[in-house]
Amino acid sequence: MTASGEPGAAQRALLAQMPLHAITSVYGEAGLRERLAVEIGRLPGADRARIEQALDLAARLHAADRRQREPYLNHLLRVAIRIISHYQVDDADVACAALLHDCVEDHAGELAPGGDRAAALAVLAGQFGDRVSELVGAVTNPVWQPGRAEHEQYREHVEASLQDSPWARVIKASDFTDNAVGLIHTTGPKLHRLSAKYEPLVPVLRGLILRPDTPLAAEVKSRIAAQLDSAAQRMAAIATSDSS
Repeated sequence: MTASGEPGAAQRALLAQMPLHAITSVYGEAGLRERLAVEIGRLPGADRARIEQALDLAARLHAADRRQREPYLNHLLRVAIRIISHYQVDDADVACAALLHDCVEDHAGELAPGGDRAAALAVLAGQFGDRVSELVGAVTNPVWQPGRAEHEQYREHVEASLQDSPWARVIKASDFTDNAVGLIHTTGPKLHRLSAKYEPLVPVLRGLILRPDTPLAAEVKSRIAAQLDSAAQRMAAIATSDSS
């Protein structure tokens, strides 16, 4: 960034090409915000304004949240940027839902009195429209049911909720990709816990992404499938190290 804090033309061009986790490491949240601005610059003004509104809300709700050694907002930014840039999606509703995909699960009480999730989704519908609210609802994990195996409940929810929501599959694929990449930066018991949570989801999500009704180009689907295969190999290696 320049002395004024604003990126120059050369830096903007570089940010547009850098891998998302490299931007995170070098420039942090400011770099990811700028990359999102670059990506949505080609969209109509009204779409840009809605995405910026969603980013503002996500930043406010998750202001105190951390993800390993970084602000949680970085994760939300990467999920949205990946969908627009890597998945070639220019749909403002999907971008808004990507930025807000964890807000009901983590901050329903700040959206609606009493923390009722249905009421929180209704607030999102009022601000961003029914489609954004429905997409957020589809990728919101249910409250854990006592007596259920937590990872099994998670896998069953993902499989059921994404069956009839092709665009929610796109958000979940980006979310999962970011989580799987994040395992590289995780150590200790949390590494094995998260790996055990995500590993059973790989074949489920891979099958959903490759379905004909998933609204992505064939080359994008193939790229996501390859990334999921790599994640599966990484998690298998983690499981092997845990048992050795």
